[in-house]
Amino acid sequence: MERQHIILSSNLEKSLTDAITSQKADKLFVLTDETTQKLCLPLIKDIPCMSGASPIVIKAGDENKSLEAVVHVWEELQHMGATRHSLLINLGGGMVTDLGGFAASTFKRGIHLINIPTTLLSMVDASVGGKTGFNFGGLKNEIGVFRNASSVILDTTFLNTMDHENILSGYAEMLKHGLINNEKMLAELLTFDVEHPDLSVLQRMVAESVEVKQHIVLEDPTEQGIRKALNLGHTIGHAFESLALKRQPVLHGYAVAWGLVCELYLSVVKMGFPTERMRQVVRFIFDNYGRMPISCNDYPTLIELMTHDKKNVAGKINFTLLGAVGDIRINQTATKEEIEEALDFYREG
Repeated sequence: MERQHIILSSNLEKSLTDAITSQKADKLFVLTDETTQKLCLPLIKDIPCMSGASPIVIKAGDENKSLEAVVHVWEELQHMGATRHSLLINLGGGMVTDLGGFAASTFKRGIHLINIPTTLLSMVDASVGGKTGFNFGGLKNEIGVFRNASSVILDTTFLNTMDHENILSGYAEMLKHGLINNEKMLAELLTFDVEHPDLSVLQRMVAESVEVKQHIVLEDPTEQGIRKALNLGHTIGHAFESLALKRQPVLHGYAVAWGLVCELYLSVVKMGFPTERMRQVVRFIFDNYGRMPISCNDYPTLIELMTHDKKNVAGKINFTLLGAVGDIRINQTATKEEIEEALDFYREG
């Protein structure tokens, strides 16, 4: 996989014009969900290069990241005469870029795509690294392919359209990147005023966060080794997220933050991660993200959900843990009792 063409934009019109012009597409389509259609499409629809772009709209929310939505995108592309030389712009959060990326990758065996992430989460995570897909059978991102967008345009102007909860959702992935990278990056993340973010400072931090992910993805494009570092917090986090889908859906980053609590606890117990550093991060998470209410009765369901994780090998639940900040230990396992201890810590710590 080649290095992703990421544009850190300070001039959205120029960035988008350059990205579209470079593709020489015969037809232009723009995919949004109902929310980004209202809040974000107005920021680009009157740019001259968007003249004649055909809109495709899907319902908002991760519960709509479904096969039915993919089929809807295919049907719209087909109905409006898309060819192998057409271009799909995915304008939205991770749900839109993941689902739109999969639809573009499979329609006529692949058409061009550009991602314009509009949430902090999609800027630092979903739009970089080539993962596309949708939820299936009650499981997150069960079906998908690896496919890089032609360009990814990062512009924090879109963050003015976001509420605080969605800023926090993306910030959890930045915390993860700090934990797997170095102490300096993590320290800045733990002290940044996320309640009243300075978007110019945040744009630099986003660029640093994206570079952490980009470096790892280039080294291991298809997740055979070190790319698993990016799964820190996600084994248990995805289980929280899947459980929440059966009750009251939660934002992805909140689930990841809660997963980080549990997996940092396992890192302390199994890898010797510094206890005080773990407590600093856990304190930040609980202060900002609260907790999803669970009881001991939920443990069997959560552990069962973890057994479906795509990283598992030979039936053993696979974790990425840390020996210290930046000291990544992939392909770790934990017993049922250790996982239950981590969930106890999450509930009571």
